[in-house]
Amino acid sequence: MKKTFLAKRNALLSSASISWGTGALVFAALVLLVRLVAPNFFLQAFAPAFSVSNVIALKSHTFFNSFSDVAALAARNERLTEENSALASENQALLQKEASVNALIGASASQKTANPGILAGVVAHPPVSPYDTIVLSVGSSSGVMLGQEVFGEGGVPLGAVTSVTAEYSRATLFSSFGTVTHGWVKSADMPLNIFGAGGGAMSASLSRSAGVTVGDTVFAPGPGMLPIGTVVRIDSDPSAPGITLRIMPTMNPSSLTWVLLRDTGASFRSAFSLATSTL
Repeated sequence: MKKTFLAKRNALLSSASISWGTGALVFAALVLLVRLVAPNFFLQAFAPAFSVSNVIALKSHTFFNSFSDVAALAARNERLTEENSALASENQALLQKEASVNALIGASASQKTANPGILAGVVAHPPVSPYDTIVLSVGSSSGVMLGQEVFGEGGVPLGAVTSVTAEYSRATLFSSFGTVTHGWVKSADMPLNIFGAGGGAMSASLSRSAGVTVGDTVFAPGPGMLPIGTVVRIDSDPSAPGITLRIMPTMNPSSLTWVLLRDTGASFRSAFSLATSTL
């Protein structure tokens, strides 16, 4: 019985093997026949699948490239933002310069002088230049001369031109050590000698009975009474008949960008002198 069962199983397996082999031969023969009859059949049959695959690959490439495009745009935007900030700062500086120049020109016009003066840029001021001096961007080729008075914004007198070359000039401020300026305090009928104390400060001596107080304005000669500083402290010795005024300039020399130079006449030159003056 067992032998009969095994013989039947082997016969079935042999028959199945023959069937699979026959099927494979038939399939191979059909494929060969199709290739011979229609050589482009498989290419045309699978063309849609290939087309879909290409579209998917293109979309994937575009999708991943979009990330690099976004990064490039972000970097460009950051660069443009930095450039815009730099331009804004430059524009603000130009506006400040324009305001300074307009203030100088306006002060010159308000004084109704026939000599409008020479506009000069400040090349160096303290602490870059020696303290209480400023270096200007114009010289004798622009008409600058020794003894011209130097004015800041609002027509505030600052000092005098004390050195000139062809392209540059140097102005000594009223606060320069060794300078003496004949001016006034409180009113035109109270003259005093203003001494440069150096470091942007000035001083003057008066009698105790003058009645000067802290906050009084100090004036210098020029086209009218022009304020050059303010009394910030009064030193007094009970045993001495006089008092000493400590004066700070109206304008900070370290903030100067533009000044105006004008010849205000012999009265100013005689009122302003240096220890080694050649004016």
